[in-house]
Amino acid sequence: MPRVSDGDGVRLEPLSAEHIEGLDALAQDPDVQLNTYVPSQPTAGFGRTWLERYEQGREDGTRAGFAIMDAEDGSFLGIAVAVRIDDEASEAELGYILAPEARGRGAATEGLRQLTEWGFARGLQRLELRVNGPNEASKRVAERCGYTLEGVLRSVYFKEGRRSNLFIYSRLPDDV
Repeated sequence: MPRVSDGDGVRLEPLSAEHIEGLDALAQDPDVQLNTYVPSQPTAGFGRTWLERYEQGREDGTRAGFAIMDAEDGSFLGIAVAVRIDDEASEAELGYILAPEARGRGAATEGLRQLTEWGFARGLQRLELRVNGPNEASKRVAERCGYTLEGVLRSVYFKEGRRSNLFIYSRLPDDV
């Protein structure tokens, strides 16, 4: 796959039923299972449940989910999501996950850049990323997109009996 150099290489589209196969594949990836709250042994139909959660959130304004698509061939590369939207506080927690075959070519950076633009265009005043400590690639994506490391919540990420640090990044509309 070619390297993504600008917005022409990747586009975001609202998550829909046509992305369930891609969501199921993401849930099976060991790196996704390690660095997100996706369970290590996802149940059958996990992709559909994931989609339904974002569809409900889109309806009630508490979440938003987008597929990261290759703008050239239309293939599913991953997701860019607003995990939590708080309109009263004008803030959101964002996240992104890439399929293994899409990593290393700038798709996560471009997906997060577009998601960040979406959040600010929506009127949000604070965007936050929470990155599992060992996930160095995700930290680099946050930094390339202008997010500032605010701090580390030590030993707060807990999943299936394991603990690790959680790195908190944020971006405000005036950040350059």
